[in-house]
Amino acid sequence: MNTQKQSVIVYDTTLRDGTQGEGISFSVADKLRLTEKMDQFGFDYIEGGWPGSNPRDMAFFEAVKGMDLQHSRIAAFGSTRRAQTPVEEDAQLKLLLEAETPVVTIFGKSWLLHVTEVLRTTAEENVAMIGDSVRYLVEQGREVVYDAEHFFDGYCDDPDYALSTLRAAADGGASFLVLCDTNGGKLVDEIEEITARVVQEFPDTKVGMHCHNDSGLGVAVSLAGVKAGARMVQGTMNGYGERTGNANLTTIIPNLSLKMGYPLHCEKNLPKLREISLFFDELANLRPNTKDPFVGASAFAHKGGVHANAAWKVARSYEHIEPQKVGNRQRVLISDMSGRTSFMMKAKELGINFDEKEVDLKKMLEELKALEFRGYEYEAADASFKLLVNKWLEQHSDFFEVEGYRVIVERRGGNGVISEATVKLKINGESIHTVAECRGPVEALDRALRKGLEQAYPEVGEVSLRDFKVRILESTRGANAKIRVLVESSDETRIWGTVGASDNIIEASWEALRDAFEYKILTTRD
Repeated sequence: MNTQKQSVIVYDTTLRDGTQGEGISFSVADKLRLTEKMDQFGFDYIEGGWPGSNPRDMAFFEAVKGMDLQHSRIAAFGSTRRAQTPVEEDAQLKLLLEAETPVVTIFGKSWLLHVTEVLRTTAEENVAMIGDSVRYLVEQGREVVYDAEHFFDGYCDDPDYALSTLRAAADGGASFLVLCDTNGGKLVDEIEEITARVVQEFPDTKVGMHCHNDSGLGVAVSLAGVKAGARMVQGTMNGYGERTGNANLTTIIPNLSLKMGYPLHCEKNLPKLREISLFFDELANLRPNTKDPFVGASAFAHKGGVHANAAWKVARSYEHIEPQKVGNRQRVLISDMSGRTSFMMKAKELGINFDEKEVDLKKMLEELKALEFRGYEYEAADASFKLLVNKWLEQHSDFFEVEGYRVIVERRGGNGVISEATVKLKINGESIHTVAECRGPVEALDRALRKGLEQAYPEVGEVSLRDFKVRILESTRGANAKIRVLVESSDETRIWGTVGASDNIIEASWEALRDAFEYKILTTRD
């Protein structure tokens, strides 16, 4: 790393700007847990919310005062004073002070369009609003971060006026002048050129970046701003945010540290980046984006036989960094595109050891591809794949034998639709017959199968169904089409996927459920 480069400050705004994204909501307890995680990771600033915008944010600011944060500084967010209102009488500024945070971040207008058409005030009064607000908050003992809203649009419209708004904030004592690409519409060259001009104009005040992803360039323009001299980057975890989201910190941070060589206070914790990314998704109740750079499950996944073969021999031939540096890992995907190397790598990844000289690997690959042709897919079904290979290698005996099952769905008067499942198993030579009743046929099968297994294998009680996906494989055949079912299961420590395929949705579901329980038993008793 080039230690001569100045460090870059990481400012997280997930708890405020991120929650403006569609489907994103955090309780007070969630926000406190996320704050603790971000502090442990080493974020420099955490923007907690907007005092006065909702009771939840005020409750957060009250609760966060009791936290013993080791690294992060908490910021309350708000606006400058209102037009024609003395700072001492402005209700918004009073609420910002009442939050009692060490840092206050306020935004003001940089674009004359907003000054005259949205605020309905004069250009001169807007500049006064910015200077007065920053100066007042600094006098009250707060560190002030100034967010220049719509700065790049304002600069393109009237450079001198946009710079005059920054000068008011700098003269008022702001510690950072943050340039906001609020509409997310600027390109990399524009951002870099304009940021460099601002850095030159304000040598005594640090510059920051706050970018949105409307053009798909949120990360790129943030990095361009740093290259031009900005020393703070604002963003959100996993790119949460309004419209298409904010600049994604899980992509910005490793690029700054690993690719551009800028020192970060959180760099020692980069191996925990994927972990904290998943933690945010878990509390947001969102499925992680598998395609996210660095932290996504697919970020270091290899499917094509040629790629897998090369990556096995020399990992960096198809991986731009070592996955472990960001807490991720190399994965091999098994499909009808797989070759011998992919098969061997996947088996090794799953803990299956065998000498390829002693097995008919060609036959296994042919059978695998035949199964894929029939509708099975093992990319997201590692558990089913492990069971399949173990059986091919005769390294695994069935823990139970299925003698049969039956599902009945009926409408019972005012009780609505009821499903009843009957399952017949044979375990250790003993026949077991169970029945379960639920609203849905898959849940009924799940319960009946559990009942049959729990006496001999109590560990199946730890299994919970996390997700259930159905895919129609031959849409032109309508209701007669082949169906693929993917089931995601978990216990207290692991998540695994299983697959079933059939022209009968119940049979496909049964296969995936059966594999889920069999995998749990296998891995518990290995």
